[in-house]
Amino acid sequence: MADEPLIPKHGGYRHLKSFQVAQLVFDLTVRFCDRYISPRSRTRDQMVQAARSGVQNIAEGSQASGTSRKTELKLTNVARASLEELRLDYEDFLRQGGLPLWGRDDPRRAGLIARRCATADEVAAWVKEVHEADGRHGLGGQHGQNKTSTQSTASMESTKSTYPEIAANAALVLLAVACSLLDRQLAAQAAAFENEGGFTERLYRVRSKKRSMPSTKST
Repeated sequence: MADEPLIPKHGGYRHLKSFQVAQLVFDLTVRFCDRYISPRSRTRDQMVQAARSGVQNIAEGSQASGTSRKTELKLTNVARASLEELRLDYEDFLRQGGLPLWGRDDPRRAGLIARRCATADEVAAWVKEVHEADGRHGLGGQHGQNKTSTQSTASMESTKSTYPEIAANAALVLLAVACSLLDRQLAAQAAAFENEGGFTERLYRVRSKKRSMPSTKST
């Protein structure tokens, strides 16, 4: 068995799926606030800061993991809490604006996840596609339900999903993905800390193994 390193490999957060999705949510939130939240509103700064905190704490926790699993666990949990705060802000935006929050079985949720967008531009393109599709079919809060033949074109247009509705719900879908990934990450980090301990325990193991090795000095 290879010797246990005193400081194991750490960092590498850019390869974490949780970091990638959280960073995408951050980019989307900056755009969303620029377009739909008043510059004079405290909510604007709070949403951007919460999104940034999610990204920064994932990165900082990953970097700290080399010498402190406890710090890694704490910072990952801060990231998770920040994204939960951001999720509530998006839900508040929809509720206060009288806009529908998409249900878990809404096909648009699965459609966005399946798209596997990597950039804010790709999400924006998807939002535009959904808006145009809803306009063609006269869909809105009752997405996927059949319209009666007696409905007028005007009434169908009035139920068309708006850009703010689609954008906010898209952010919520990606936030749900990021939070789910972080929940699993936290569980794995907690298990590793419980089973292997932290830096102090690793230092003890490395020292004990070195002391138990036979001396190489000549007699």
